[in-house]
Amino acid sequence: MSDWIAAIILGVVEGITEFIPVSSTGHLLLTKSLLGLPNGFWDTFTVLIQLGAILAVVALYFGKLWKVLIGLPTSAEARAFAISVLIAFIPGAVAGLTLHDVIKTILFESPRLICWSLIIGGFVLLALDRWAPAPRESDAMALTWKTSLVVGLFQTLALIPGVSRSGATIVGSMLMRVEKRAAAEFSFFLAIPTMAGAFAVDLYKNKDLLSVDQAGVIAVGFAVSFIVGFIFIRTLVDFVGRHGFAPFAWWRIVVGAGGLVWLAMASQ
Repeated sequence: MSDWIAAIILGVVEGITEFIPVSSTGHLLLTKSLLGLPNGFWDTFTVLIQLGAILAVVALYFGKLWKVLIGLPTSAEARAFAISVLIAFIPGAVAGLTLHDVIKTILFESPRLICWSLIIGGFVLLALDRWAPAPRESDAMALTWKTSLVVGLFQTLALIPGVSRSGATIVGSMLMRVEKRAAAEFSFFLAIPTMAGAFAVDLYKNKDLLSVDQAGVIAVGFAVSFIVGFIFIRTLVDFVGRHGFAPFAWWRIVVGAGGLVWLAMASQ
């Protein structure tokens, strides 16, 4: 398989899975393994193209984000929202910087861990969808700082491939009584600094693995993840409002179980 086709496939997977609670990293790493792609560059590729999907959030929510940006000097609401995102961002940033090498050299190379994380997370989502506490907060741009901190602590769990960054933040939000549509939206906003930071750290730490010849392959994956992510975000919030998280929970369980079967067959 050519690198270009692999980049397109991984870009599609990233765009579809980044914002739904099924673990984009887990799906990317399992897809990479299924395609027979080597470690090293392709592990870094799976991180770098996530920024494309994040830029889709910026494009779709540009009006709201721009209003916050220009309102920072004069609007207490804008400052409160910016601080809430910062508070939620800090725990994951500290944990990610501290554990980056362990994550990339050990956790990224454990397909079984990814599969079990998908399955366990699926059952957590099923339970939450059925027994979540009654919501008290319904505006993603007006969460309390206490809620934001708890969401940020939950996001650190997503350092384990297969857990899902969006899934962890949504679970944390709903346990703090945030309405599920607002929980999904806050997860989008928190993704912007989180994934931009992951992109910068991974690019710096793995710059020696990258070459000018690979720039085109990365650009293709980046563009595909942006386009597919843009399409999926537009429909995700309404889908969650109508159907909840059960469809994604079952998706996780099926993919995780299928992955375990495939690994068992491959080891024979």
